[in-house]
Amino acid sequence: MNVVYVEPAFPPTQRHFVRALADVGATVIGVGERPVDQLDDELKGWMAHYHQVPTVIDAGVLTDTVRWIQDKVWVDRLEATIESHTLAAAQARENCTIPGTSVRTAWLCRDKPSMKEALRAAGVPTAASAAVTAADEVQAFVDAVGYPIILKPRTGAGALDTIRVDDRAGLDEALGRFGAQAVESIAVEEFVEGHEGFYDTVSVDGNASLDFVSHYYPNVLEAMRTRWISPQFVSTNRVDAVPDYQDLRDMGARVNAALGIGTSATHMEWFFGPKGLRFSEIGCRPPGVGAWDLYSAGNDIDIYREWANAVVHGHVATRPSRRFATGIVALRPDRDGHISGYSGVDEAQARLGEWVIDAHLPSPGTPTQPVEAGYWANAYVRMRHPDYDVLRGMLDDVGRTVHVHAA
Repeated sequence: MNVVYVEPAFPPTQRHFVRALADVGATVIGVGERPVDQLDDELKGWMAHYHQVPTVIDAGVLTDTVRWIQDKVWVDRLEATIESHTLAAAQARENCTIPGTSVRTAWLCRDKPSMKEALRAAGVPTAASAAVTAADEVQAFVDAVGYPIILKPRTGAGALDTIRVDDRAGLDEALGRFGAQAVESIAVEEFVEGHEGFYDTVSVDGNASLDFVSHYYPNVLEAMRTRWISPQFVSTNRVDAVPDYQDLRDMGARVNAALGIGTSATHMEWFFGPKGLRFSEIGCRPPGVGAWDLYSAGNDIDIYREWANAVVHGHVATRPSRRFATGIVALRPDRDGHISGYSGVDEAQARLGEWVIDAHLPSPGTPTQPVEAGYWANAYVRMRHPDYDVLRGMLDDVGRTVHVHAA
C-alpha cells in the first residue's frame, strides 16, 4: 500500500507515525514543509520519497502535490495527524479520489459550532453553542443561556485562547482580546459544570478498535490559568472493569456515526457533572502532548503501529493489556524568565523512581514558557502504576515535592 503522509518531520512526534507505517509494510511518501536535508537519515530511511512543499495547510498545494505523486505511483491513502492539517488533507483526498476522512467530517471535527449542531441533531448531549460574529450576537446568547459562558476560536485546538466569562465586564474584556487579534468569528458555548476528561480511539470503519480514557486534574481551563497548580492527566486502566465507562463508549460510537468518522484516530473531550455526561468536542486525529506514549507504556502496546495497522490493513493486531494506569504531572516555574534550577528531584526519585516512565527537566538557562502553553510547556514527569489511585497519589507527591525555579 502506498501512503502519502503529511508533514513527517514536525513536530518530532510525527516520525512515530512514519516509522509505524513503514513497519507494517506501507510504502511511505512524505510531504512536508522542511527541506529534505533537515531530515535525519533514520526518518528518510522509512520513506520511499519525500516531497517539500511551501505549506501543508493549503488544499491546492496538497492537491497539486498528490496529483504529481499519482502520476508516478498509485496512492492508496493520504494521512494527516495534526489538527491544522486535517481539513486541507481531506480536501486534497477528495480532489484526488483517495478514500479516507471526508471534507464534511474534517470540517465538522474542526468547526466547533457546526460540530455541536450536528451532534445535537443526532441526540448527543452537548452544551448550547453558537457561532457569532458580533457583540450583540454574544449578548443574545447570554440572554438565552446566562453566565458563565465560554468563548473560543472556532477551529482552535486545546485550551489556547479559550476564555471563561462570568459577567458583562469579563465579556467586554474577552471580546476586546479577540477583536485585537482581528478574529472575525468565534464560538460561544454554555459553561458545563463537571469533571473533565478525554476519550481516545483508533477507529476502524467507525468502530472503536482501541480505546482509552483519561481524566484531567484539575479541569483544563483552571490548569492552564493557575501557576501554582501542577496539573495532571491520568489514563485509567479500569476502562474494561468499571461499567460507567460504557456510557462514554456509547457516546463515542454515536459521535463517530453522526460525524461520519471511518478509519481514523479520534480525540474526544467530555464533561461529567450535575447534568450527566456531556460531549465537549472532538478532533479527527490522535491526542497531543504524548498521550499515545502513555497508552503504549501502560498497555504493552505500540499504539502508533496499531494505528498504522488500521490504516494499511483495516484492523488492529493487539489489544491493550490495561496493566498500568499512566499519567503526567506538569511542573511550572515559579515565575516567567529563565530556568535557574530545581529542588526536590532527588527526594522524589528516591521515593518513586521505580514508577517513573521518564522526566523532562530543561537545563538551567532555558527560557520558560507561559503557564497556558500546556502540559509539555516546561518540565514534566510521566509515571505508571498498576493501581490508578496510587498513581494519582504519586503524581500529587511529585507535584508537591519537585519545584522549578526561574529568574
